[in-house]
Amino acid sequence: MVHYRRSLVPGGTFFFTVAAADRRSSILVDNIVSLRRAFRITRGERPFTIDAVVILPDHLHIIMTLPEEDADFSGRWRRIKSLFSRYVVSRGLPVERNRRGEYALWQSRFWEHAIRNEMDLDRHVDYIHYNPVKHGLISRVSHWPFSSFHRYVRQGWLPQDWAGLIEEPDAAGFGERGDEFR
Repeated sequence: MVHYRRSLVPGGTFFFTVAAADRRSSILVDNIVSLRRAFRITRGERPFTIDAVVILPDHLHIIMTLPEEDADFSGRWRRIKSLFSRYVVSRGLPVERNRRGEYALWQSRFWEHAIRNEMDLDRHVDYIHYNPVKHGLISRVSHWPFSSFHRYVRQGWLPQDWAGLIEEPDAAGFGERGDEFR
């Protein structure tokens, strides 16, 4: 069995990418109410702060900060995925099961990165907010409804026209920046 090395930092801030098993689906945005409910319940049981988030049709990116003396982000993801899967199934959506009999709605793993400093945090927040443009879903960051970008605007942290109208997403200079994301 493969043993993954996780950066377990109590009270740490982490960037995550979590994906649906079917990367062609729109399961997350089609069931956004259920996903929000899964997050709300999990945060009530095992608190964490959502620093930035974007929900795309088939995957999500989030920066979360754990409470002091708590490093168990894997348990939180297990709970969020489980609750969301149960909600979707209870609504009558057909979901296949894997060979162990578990719902095969999510990819079994997730990608995490421990945020190292303010510059690292800022770059990941930009990446999150720009991601719907990068994927060609919209031409303006402000047009995507499932993003913490709107909270950043309300708080005065970013202007409404941040990143402007992007004609060629790759030319904007946002997104992956090489080694900073490894």
